[in-house]
Amino acid sequence: MSILGKLIGALLGFALFRTPFGILIGVVIGHLWDSGAMRPRHVAGAAQSFIAPLFGLAGAIAKSDGRVSEQEIAATENLMARMQLSPELRSIAMEGFTAGKQDGFPAHLAIAELSAWGHGRRDLAYLLLDLLLDIVYAEGPLAPGKFAIVRQLCGALGVHERELAAIAAMKGYTYAASAGGQGRAQEAPRGNVLGKDPYTVLGLDRSAGHSEIKRAYRKLMSQHHPDKLGDVPEELKRRAEERAREINAAYERIRSERGIK
Repeated sequence: MSILGKLIGALLGFALFRTPFGILIGVVIGHLWDSGAMRPRHVAGAAQSFIAPLFGLAGAIAKSDGRVSEQEIAATENLMARMQLSPELRSIAMEGFTAGKQDGFPAHLAIAELSAWGHGRRDLAYLLLDLLLDIVYAEGPLAPGKFAIVRQLCGALGVHERELAAIAAMKGYTYAASAGGQGRAQEAPRGNVLGKDPYTVLGLDRSAGHSEIKRAYRKLMSQHHPDKLGDVPEELKRRAEERAREINAAYERIRSERGIK
């Protein structure tokens, strides 16, 4: 049993009050510290409050086509590992995923929580979508039920479908919206940066002018700058750094092809 807190509390109590009662107060406070009752908790915090709704939504996405596949479970476990969650946060994530798989899970509430966590910030909105995409595409083509949830999330986060296509492209997925408003996607070869359409990465049509390309590049670099994220898990910062490199590579490729100075 630790007594360090009690000893320090007793000394501080005597130094402050110079009475036996002051020493007693110090010992009581020190006991609370030794027992952990007054120590700061690291689980609950603004930066981590998205864990439960994020994995709850991941569970709802996985179950939206009727069953949760081994690929979707593996993608979820991989996401937990990449985010380097503490045992406590991992438990919260697993509980959220399990809840999300249940019939009647209120996906709209999870989406509202994620929207509130993002506070309208574009960089955080992009990160949330980035984290979910590997689960969304775990089985390959984008199913209508999954797409419906993704569209709801994009609507709450204020992300246009063209921006979603850009995020998918940066992760190595080929995305397109059909005339009926449904999305389809297939996995593109991983690790092949040249295989990614640079215009899609920048969220542009190939008919875009030079000034429009420059504006899109500057805007995206500002929105995806990792230094602006603040207190978020390292995996989110790593993904923001990767996206910044991909955006820069796409812009340089377009500049080279068009001869833009």
